[in-house]
Amino acid sequence: MNILDRKTLITVLLLAILSYALGHFVLVNSQIDPALLLALGIVIGGVASAFASSTGNTGSDISTSVETTTLYVGNLPYRANEQVVRDLFEKKGRVFSVRLLKDKNTGKRRGFGFVEMPEPDALKAINELNESEFQQRTLKVREAKQKQESLTANDQD
Repeated sequence: MNILDRKTLITVLLLAILSYALGHFVLVNSQIDPALLLALGIVIGGVASAFASSTGNTGSDISTSVETTTLYVGNLPYRANEQVVRDLFEKKGRVFSVRLLKDKNTGKRRGFGFVEMPEPDALKAINELNESEFQQRTLKVREAKQKQESLTANDQD
């Protein structure tokens, strides 16, 4: 759970406790319609949640405002998982995502994957991790090539 999720959860819990206390102790003998109180609570909760979300942009919004580079990482040990690879690359900079490919038939890792990082961190990772030793394997780290598009409409004729 990231920081933004925790902050929103705490805000909602505090609002729920405050609403309960207000309803139980203050408005118990009030002549206010319960449906109106429910609607007012929903509006207040929505506003508080939107405020909590706008004040803490530490989540995934950062990746959209930063120029990212996807790296190809080859010759990975088959026992390496996403977290181990993430830990290795986080020593060189911020990591947005790690994808290790698996064989469709066997479900076993294929020994390569992709790491998405901010462009300056990706260049540092390439320079420092390419041809380096990792779990008794020599890594190949370079900028990933764009996927080749399948046959275009002209080629299908």
